[in-house]
Amino acid sequence: MKPRISVITLGVDNLENAVRFYRDGLGLPTAGIVGKEFEYGAVAFFDLSAGLKLALWPRQSLAHDSGLPLQRQSATAFSIGHNVMSKAEVDAVMVQAEHAGANIVKAAALTFWGGYAGYFQDLDGHLWEVVWNPQLLPEQDA
Repeated sequence: MKPRISVITLGVDNLENAVRFYRDGLGLPTAGIVGKEFEYGAVAFFDLSAGLKLALWPRQSLAHDSGLPLQRQSATAFSIGHNVMSKAEVDAVMVQAEHAGANIVKAAALTFWGGYAGYFQDLDGHLWEVVWNPQLLPEQDA
């Protein structure tokens, strides 16, 4: 398998609320909800970086499309890492997330490996790590 991941899809319980959280609260760019004319089709895409997109799709739609029964989610099944350029940026994103309605799970602090990180959960409990890792700094925006 070649590493060509281009979309990360999060199952959400309320698509409109989730869009407001990511668009209005975190400032991620989106064209809004598309596909409402199709049963199980409503979805919202957000531009991330380097061609990567975040998709929000109702959990019922994801279950239907995959053929799996709707299941209870686990916040510790995975996390999404948002890597930033500085400790101050970690703090700023954590404040922004909290103001958007996120649950701050772990306040930002120095890590055992020499970085600085904190965790929040979005409205559906998806876990995000906001991290400054001096060994893995993100590419500068053009």
